[in-house]
Amino acid sequence: MKYNPLPKELYIRNRAKFASKLAKNSVAIFNSNDVMPTNADGTMKFRQNNDLFYLSGIDQEESILLIAPDCPNPAMREVLFLRETNEHIAIWEGHKYTKEEAEQTSGIKNIQWLSGFDQILNTVVSLSEHIYLNTNEHLRAGIVVETQDARFIKSCKERFPLHTYHRSAPIMHELRAVKEQEEIDQLQIACDITEKGFRRILAFVKPGVTEYEIEAEYVHEFVRNRSKGFAYEPIIASGASACVLHYLENNKACNAGELLLMDVGAEYGNYNADMTRTIPVSGRFSARQRAVYEAVLRVHREASDMLRPGINIQDYHQEVGLIMQSELVGLGLIDHTDIQNQDPNWPAFKKYFMHGTSHHLGLDVHDVGTMHFPIQPGMVFTVEPGIYIPAEGFGIRLENNIVIQENGYFDLMRNIPIEAEEIEELMNKGI
Repeated sequence: MKYNPLPKELYIRNRAKFASKLAKNSVAIFNSNDVMPTNADGTMKFRQNNDLFYLSGIDQEESILLIAPDCPNPAMREVLFLRETNEHIAIWEGHKYTKEEAEQTSGIKNIQWLSGFDQILNTVVSLSEHIYLNTNEHLRAGIVVETQDARFIKSCKERFPLHTYHRSAPIMHELRAVKEQEEIDQLQIACDITEKGFRRILAFVKPGVTEYEIEAEYVHEFVRNRSKGFAYEPIIASGASACVLHYLENNKACNAGELLLMDVGAEYGNYNADMTRTIPVSGRFSARQRAVYEAVLRVHREASDMLRPGINIQDYHQEVGLIMQSELVGLGLIDHTDIQNQDPNWPAFKKYFMHGTSHHLGLDVHDVGTMHFPIQPGMVFTVEPGIYIPAEGFGIRLENNIVIQENGYFDLMRNIPIEAEEIEELMNKGI
């Protein structure tokens, strides 16, 4: 791994929080993600299951975590199972966790090789009444392959049909939504690396450069700062391509007079930044571009101020929509007749601002956490309003990442330039 790992004390606390939510005499099992194939004998880069990582800090394939807080044998209350390494694996794949390293990373005392999993599972389950199993229950998940979790659920229910089964996901969503300080610190590093990439781009962009060259500049800066690279597929969209919300081709030249929308973020230690900035390719906004930019920035600031403990995110999205509606009227994009005649299920402002303003952020870019219950301190959200005008050939989105506090918020991207004047100044600094 490139990153500096977090202290084991974080994972000890995380497991204690999870264990406190379980029914009496329960056992919970968490599996690592599969190593996914590509073609022939190729595989994708491994990405750990975020729930297992949250509870253990273990960032390696073929790992299993067992938690049974009421097991009468204290040694079996937390057990971590790892792939046993050998000389062949060391030569072809490199170093794997030793038992000592895994204990130092996770704080778990009982580290076993995977070969011992079935026997220990039989013992612990026989002493338990409830079994908690994990699945991906993200509201927007599109699951088209059978996961290790899905295979384990089937095998577990075949082996132990008379136990009472429960879902771990609701507990994990609740816990992961509220970040510990160590997690916020890791997110801050991801945001700081993203800032370095953006400042590099401000000095690089000029008419004639291509979107893929800009993408390359970002990934160079991210990786040289101990990131794996992009937290998600980057959107580098010049001109009218910015009006395609999930534009990923990144293959066009950036032309004079156009705006360039960049939705990018670095990951660090499996935590993710999610930034959007829109800059003028020629180094100066036109009057119209500047007017729309300032409107988006005003919505961004008002939306950030609205995110407070106790707020329901669904109500918040509606309120932000009304703020955007006023800005669109001021820009001449909609009028009061459009508002009077609008479909309540698709308000007039949706023609130019068709997505939500905020989502949870953390180990997942669209992190788990409730979108239907009040916001709590310690939650981390994006704030990303935008205005997209295909008829005028540009779109503008501005996005920062903020931590909800008792009396306000803390902006993890507070140092990333966002004011139009500062962006213009930095882009023209070397001229």
